[in-house]
Amino acid sequence: MTTSASAPAGSGNAVPGTVTDRLIEANERYAAAFTDPGMDARPVLHVAVIACMDARLDLHDALGLSLGDCHTIRNAGGVVTDDVIRSLTISQRALGTRSVVLIHHTNCGLESLTEEFRHELEMEVGQRPAWAVEAFRDVDQDVRQSMQRVRTSPFLLHTDDVRGFVFDVKTGLLREVDPA
Repeated sequence: MTTSASAPAGSGNAVPGTVTDRLIEANERYAAAFTDPGMDARPVLHVAVIACMDARLDLHDALGLSLGDCHTIRNAGGVVTDDVIRSLTISQRALGTRSVVLIHHTNCGLESLTEEFRHELEMEVGQRPAWAVEAFRDVDQDVRQSMQRVRTSPFLLHTDDVRGFVFDVKTGLLREVDPA
């Protein structure tokens, strides 16, 4: 597998500009060949996928998804926070999703953090973050907790098809987590 970090940058010289400049240039090439796919914001498969933001997870490839198939909601750890519930509520109530897939993964950075991270930030910047780190030690238990948060939210219409998985970053396989 080739990644952008391992791919040659052209003539061997460093690409001038920032990473953002590189992304904007890539977008210009993309837009030059872009044609409107004629879709609206409603996912074709009526599914929302909540996953970790980890750069090793290529959700569309891993799940065989195409553009327009799903709503993807990502954050550190794939944690079901109030903001995830907000996005999922809009996804369900305004845009027709009915199924929820939660994907956490092996070797997650949140496994090495604690809530002490918030204290360290407070000491550094003089203000305590309002958000929780949501660190964990047991990825399966964290998936169960996320499933429970979705299933018990009063704002969600569809909580009967909620499934949770752990993505193995070494093999690419998903392993389903028993909600019990």
